[in-house]
Amino acid sequence: MSEFSFCKPIALLLSLVTICQGLSAQEKIVLWPDGAPGAMGTEEHDQPSLTAYLPPADRATRTAIVICPGGGYGHLAVGHEGEDIGKWLNSIGVAGFVLRYRLAPRYQHPSPMLDLQRGLRTVRSRAAEWKLDPTRIGVLGFSAGGHLASTAATHFDAGEATASDPIDRASCRPDFAILCYPVITFTEEAAMHRGSRNNLIGKEPSAELIQLLSNERQVKATTPPVFLWHTSEDKGVPPANSTLFYLACVHAGVPAELHIYEKGPHGIGLAKKHPGADQWPVQCEAWLRGRGLLKN
Repeated sequence: MSEFSFCKPIALLLSLVTICQGLSAQEKIVLWPDGAPGAMGTEEHDQPSLTAYLPPADRATRTAIVICPGGGYGHLAVGHEGEDIGKWLNSIGVAGFVLRYRLAPRYQHPSPMLDLQRGLRTVRSRAAEWKLDPTRIGVLGFSAGGHLASTAATHFDAGEATASDPIDRASCRPDFAILCYPVITFTEEAAMHRGSRNNLIGKEPSAELIQLLSNERQVKATTPPVFLWHTSEDKGVPPANSTLFYLACVHAGVPAELHIYEKGPHGIGLAKKHPGADQWPVQCEAWLRGRGLLKN
């Protein structure tokens, strides 16, 4: 056997290994390299970040989603509500950016909101680098992360045109939102997830702060299109949270789609083991496609 014929399969194997390594590698982006506003230290939990999951170039749609894992504003379910979601989005050609935001008891409002807003600005300002469309930057959140995502959809600005930091010049308004068994209300006692409220705004918040972050009360005509899903069996965060937000969208003239599945407990992520609810990724993909967000 010639040296060439022996080396060729070895070179091919090494090439395939390199490609696979490249696809599995994720980039971590610290949102404020010089320190987040209000940071109380320099440990990892003081430094909000994004982890990028980029689809193969031949499948990329130029759409991106910032992913907010849940955890009651006290911890982050970055596995089944973060990493798994980034990989699923890649399978449909969407770039996923898993947000690690600041948490109680060290941090309360507005830190998580500022972290997500900065994440959206970062992805939008670097869209050309990642071959993204800056008008196709959405947000997706689960449970308390769904509350955070709904906060981004109802509390946003166009950026500061004269800011010295180019990231701050970008808008933090998501172009669409996907809310998965979200915490929404801080006013409706029967539907409220008190743990999330206590962690985010304290046990004795002002009436103004309660209203501000009861996001069903903050929907306006400029809120972006929304896809929501929940289950009837959810005892952790009652499905009334999703229906309240959906009805607020309808009242404000915001395009919205709501799915409530009969079976399934709280916190099921992609719901692969829960027939019925396991259709939400399929229906969400159809919703994205119908909005023209999965075109190359």
